[in-house]
Amino acid sequence: MIYILRAGPYRLHLGRRTQIMGIVNMTPDSFSGDGCFVGTKSQGINKALAQAGRFVRQGADIIDIGGESSRPGAPRITAQEEIRRVIPAIQALAKKISIPISVDTYKPLVARYALDSGATIVNNIMACNPDKSLLRMVCRYNAAIVLMHMRGTPQTMQRHIHYQNLIAEIIHFLKESIENCLEIGIKSDRIIIDPGIGFGKTVEHNLQIIRQLRRFEVLKRPILIGTSYKSFIGKVLHKDGIAGRQGGSLATIPACILNGAHIMRVHDVRLSGEVARMTDAIIHGATT
Repeated sequence: MIYILRAGPYRLHLGRRTQIMGIVNMTPDSFSGDGCFVGTKSQGINKALAQAGRFVRQGADIIDIGGESSRPGAPRITAQEEIRRVIPAIQALAKKISIPISVDTYKPLVARYALDSGATIVNNIMACNPDKSLLRMVCRYNAAIVLMHMRGTPQTMQRHIHYQNLIAEIIHFLKESIENCLEIGIKSDRIIIDPGIGFGKTVEHNLQIIRQLRRFEVLKRPILIGTSYKSFIGKVLHKDGIAGRQGGSLATIPACILNGAHIMRVHDVRLSGEVARMTDAIIHGATT
């Protein structure tokens, strides 16, 4: 399906060319080991600028900046600490790059500072508990929002995982989340959905979501998928470390695109972009 996504002043055409969202982690404890929050404040900002600049040169369409790890069991941090980690990087990046910046947060205060600093997308992993003040802020700034499915919190999401009907339950949840946005006044062309690979799902659940991704088209919103380096890949391939998951991560990209994904959230922009472009060419022709 074809969509135009609006995010602040940006218009992204989705559907014929897969968009690549490059991950910049301003965390000291990223599961992927690529966190930029290291050393002094200036060193962290410089590392984030270098990584984001490299991603842009490699073809990233969106840069996603997060300051709180959402890996299973990760501790929560305060809004003030998250602001300390991400806002200087967003301020610096907004002056250097000309593609949309997404802030990976569910905290209204962090979102407000980020939108004031140049972000135009809020990537909200807590769409299950929508804060109306966050939604009103997205509406007021004409930003876009990613609504992700997750049960519980990163601290609890992998405990007692059970669904009666996995896909139907995720669709119902996302439909309600979309309706919450529309009621606040967020336009439909500023809403993205994410079924939440790895967030309160088993290995088979994650594989099932990828296989049945077309079922989410009933929501009539573009689909973002984040499979990059996640633990279910290691479990399928019997690989313990992150380094052993690269091939498996890349293999998920064409599967997701062929089943309807519009945006892939990735750690490796160059290789992921090449896989996405080749997949797009197979589907649509080499001129895309």
